[in-house]
Amino acid sequence: MSLHISQEALWNHLKAQIPAERSFVDEVSNVLDISYDAAYRRINLKSQLSLDEAVTLARHYKISLNRLFEVGQQNTLLVEKSPPITSLEGLEQYFLVSMKSIEPLINTKGVEIIYSAKDIPIFFTLTNTYITKYKFYVWLKFLDEDGSMAKMSFEEFLPTIPASLIETTMQLAETYNYLDITEFWNDNTINGTLQQVYYYFESGHLSKHLAEQLCRDLHEIIDRVEQQTIQQAIINSKNNARYLLYKSDLLTMSNTVMFRTPKQSLFFTPFTVLTYLKVVNPATCGEMLKFFNKQKSNSKLLASAGEKDRGIFFNKMRQKVDLLLANIQADRDLNLF
Repeated sequence: MSLHISQEALWNHLKAQIPAERSFVDEVSNVLDISYDAAYRRINLKSQLSLDEAVTLARHYKISLNRLFEVGQQNTLLVEKSPPITSLEGLEQYFLVSMKSIEPLINTKGVEIIYSAKDIPIFFTLTNTYITKYKFYVWLKFLDEDGSMAKMSFEEFLPTIPASLIETTMQLAETYNYLDITEFWNDNTINGTLQQVYYYFESGHLSKHLAEQLCRDLHEIIDRVEQQTIQQAIINSKNNARYLLYKSDLLTMSNTVMFRTPKQSLFFTPFTVLTYLKVVNPATCGEMLKFFNKQKSNSKLLASAGEKDRGIFFNKMRQKVDLLLANIQADRDLNLF
């Protein structure tokens, strides 16, 4: 497919938005800050429209480049990347932006979150607990650019966490309590967090006392997930939001998160630590939804799996935490994975 065909679709779309009594060429000339002749040549496909010019037009008319250039049909996709995070201030801003994005969905009927949980979903760590603060520590330890956290222990990190960050975290957690959530877990979903605890304990950056507390926090998360799974509802939800947990043994999880509303779907797929690529293209979102539905058909809904199968799944996670705790207390090598 040539670019001229895509440009023609763009011009036709824009012409439909501009009143007939106004000159379309003058309009484009003003928006792009180019001469009348240059605008005329672009509109009549005698000159190529640059990507920067297309972006300028899209921003001015508040339209989607994905739609205008039909990139979904060309196996080409425009995505939005979230900004990198390197500090506690940046982390708080990240949570604030997330909260503002989710808040409008609270009073919208038919909203659903679908989460492919390679790691414990962030919903369960948005609390004022040590595991929440430890996640902050692990993320920023990895993303640190100036070396200020290279030798910092978790205990030294704790007093640096501003109260406003914890407050924002709790507020974000509250927004999730209003939304229906479907999650895919497997036996390895908890492993990443266990490895993070053991890694910094072994390296001397996490004390035995705090490592033991993190294990207790993990037990509480497992208990909460199990209770929600049985009830098929979010705990403390003010509108009885639904919670469905599928055990998926066939596929590896990806931490991809999809938001579905009656009018639109979008999803976030990981790029780096805490950095995501946002995809809103309808065709691509449709493909992702088909993928998730296929995954459902090859997974086990734990609410209806039976008490035995459900118990085996959650007890296996508890046993992993207990093994980590025992090895920390005995200060011996860990062989969990």
